[in-house]
Amino acid sequence: MPLNVPDSLPAIDVLRGENIFVIDETRAVHQDIRPLKIAILNLMPVKITTEIHLLRMLSNSPLQAEIVLLNIKNHISKNTPKEHLETFYKYFEDIKNQKFDGLIITGAPVEHLDFENVDYWDEVKEIMEWSKHNVTSTFNICWAAQAGLYYHFGVPKYEMPDKVFGIFNHKVIKPNVPLVRGFDDEFMAPHSRHTNISRDEILKHPELEIIAESDEAGVYIVMANEGRQIFVTGHSEYDPGTLKDEYERDLSKGLPIKIPVNYFRDNDPSKPPKVTWKGHANLLFANWLNYYVYQLTPFKLEDIK
Repeated sequence: MPLNVPDSLPAIDVLRGENIFVIDETRAVHQDIRPLKIAILNLMPVKITTEIHLLRMLSNSPLQAEIVLLNIKNHISKNTPKEHLETFYKYFEDIKNQKFDGLIITGAPVEHLDFENVDYWDEVKEIMEWSKHNVTSTFNICWAAQAGLYYHFGVPKYEMPDKVFGIFNHKVIKPNVPLVRGFDDEFMAPHSRHTNISRDEILKHPELEIIAESDEAGVYIVMANEGRQIFVTGHSEYDPGTLKDEYERDLSKGLPIKIPVNYFRDNDPSKPPKVTWKGHANLLFANWLNYYVYQLTPFKLEDIK
């Protein structure tokens, strides 16, 4: 997908170095097509890294997408330069009167808190409610998946005795669902979280479908409203070094952290990671964009209901 992003966004150079097709706004205005309009609510602390992860995933399609980056207003980001946020990000109040083909809500490092104790919970709730009638499909990642299931359906999260950390094997439960079209019966995906959701709690809601899960990591993909809401509890968008960085960060802080499962070659942190999830990750995002955004969104955005 040719991604239409702000002219000087730092991610452009990184992605072009990976031979990913990115066009800036100046060139995009000369293309006589209606691009998909995708908003990304970026709740991760190091926002530039997350931008690269997600834009990389969104690039594997022949469709053009216009990317709008959103930041929470009632929270000060300590790990991203203020100048970057002021230049490239908007607040919800800036776009709440618009409609979007797709919305991605990222994970956030606040899972140790009850949802109601997160300082930006009210704003996240407002955005999730708005998305029900102004976005064709919303893709919720990790904490956002748990938050979305809690907000929309009352599904609680619970603490895990050990961090779910590493690359885990998953099984496709509903192979006929377009979101997993082309998937192998089993596939690998990254997780990095201290909380989980209960399969039994999800099954209490007939409008929720479990699409894929892991014997070790639990429920992975849940879908509602024929794909208007998608919840992915892992981090398929992570690049090869992300778990390594998290592992070394926690070690340096003296936190109790185990070596990420199925990640380093020979389970040896001195060796490079073995990438086993890239094919699944690319297919997951491409299927979402194709079958749940492009195929379903009206040509006129104002017709989204």
